[in-house]
Amino acid sequence: MALRPALALASMRRRTARRLSLARTRSRLPAALEQHEPDIVILELGANDGLRGLPPKLLAENLDAMISAARSAGAQVLLVGMQMPPNYGPVYTRLFAQTYATVAKARKVPLVPFLLEGFADQPELFLNDGIHPTADAQHRVLDTIWHGLKPLLGKR
Repeated sequence: MALRPALALASMRRRTARRLSLARTRSRLPAALEQHEPDIVILELGANDGLRGLPPKLLAENLDAMISAARSAGAQVLLVGMQMPPNYGPVYTRLFAQTYATVAKARKVPLVPFLLEGFADQPELFLNDGIHPTADAQHRVLDTIWHGLKPLLGKR
């Protein structure tokens, strides 16, 4: 079976790039799933909410609901985690990062623990905001996600 285009991912990425909250993106996901009917949904969300101090419990609830929506639409899910900078304190940063692993384990979905793994400490690979990777970092992002995505491609 050929994979349908992953337009829902691109659609959600554009929306989250405008710094929409995770809850707002969650509310828009069902329409995107219906419109694009993806085979695989990559959920790489939550960093903006983390930077706003969203309680990890709400992060988990929103991720759980989006995984349910994607599965109900017949899609496989890959969850991609994020981490908060150390200035958010050791307790919050630990709980935030652990939330992705907890949700992935509970929902039995594959997890890429950290989108920026291997280069988060290299400021030259980030835009002036210090948050978003530059074009030069995109191959690293692809390599990171590919490890979780490749096994899902063989399941269809």
